[in-house]
Amino acid sequence: MKISNVMVSLDLGAAAADRVQLAAGIAERFEANLTGVAARQVPGLLAVNDVREAERIYEIEDRRANEQLAEAKALFEREADRGPRTSWRAALAEPTAYLIEQARAADLVVVGRHGPADGDPGLMAVSAGALLMEVGRPVLVVPPGIERLSAKRVVVAWKDTREARRAVHDALPFLTRAEAVHVVVVGPGAHGEGSEDVAAYLSSHCVSVTTHLLPNPEVAAAEEILRFAQREQADLVVMGAYGHTRLREWIFGGATRDILQTMSLCCLMSH
Repeated sequence: MKISNVMVSLDLGAAAADRVQLAAGIAERFEANLTGVAARQVPGLLAVNDVREAERIYEIEDRRANEQLAEAKALFEREADRGPRTSWRAALAEPTAYLIEQARAADLVVVGRHGPADGDPGLMAVSAGALLMEVGRPVLVVPPGIERLSAKRVVVAWKDTREARRAVHDALPFLTRAEAVHVVVVGPGAHGEGSEDVAAYLSSHCVSVTTHLLPNPEVAAAEEILRFAQREQADLVVMGAYGHTRLREWIFGGATRDILQTMSLCCLMSH
């Protein structure tokens, strides 16, 4: 897999500038195009008795939305000046749905982590969970405050599932450039997850890899992965994204939910 187009989601939250810088650095490393994407939905006409008043409110919201999209574009152009090639896509639309649509032109999609303690990113924010389930592309989830990703030391959180296999394949451009890759299996069934086969697969791609089985963690899986990554001075975690559907919404459980809301490292996820 070759990364030729990196796509980054823009909003007006405090972490947006750092996220664009990180995505620009990835694009520069892979000599890829960097595409900024932003969308802002305009509320429909309000159910009020005065039609003129409803139209006036709509016009105000429409103008405000366009102003915010222009502000996002200016932020992107300012922070992405180091990228070799850039392009911009924006629309008056629901942000997550618009990014899913535009991602047909991307090899990698970069979005922000929006956990309970991350502050309000505003009306242009993208739901990482909903995006992962629908986009069909690897998604790099970036916590606030991270403006650079070296990916020299990488942790693969392995579980023998379709999603994890997809994630390992999608992460190969990063893994083949890493100095050290650690395949980590957490849980009581760690010995039966086929980690040695994963290591052999990665070795066949000239990846420097080791395996680590953690069958009896005393803490939650996400916390155990984070502890291991910090101990090994890794700055990227690779894992599959797991969820199930309920009333057409994707509800995450276990490690996936924890990663999306609290992980302090960048996480490359595939579904």
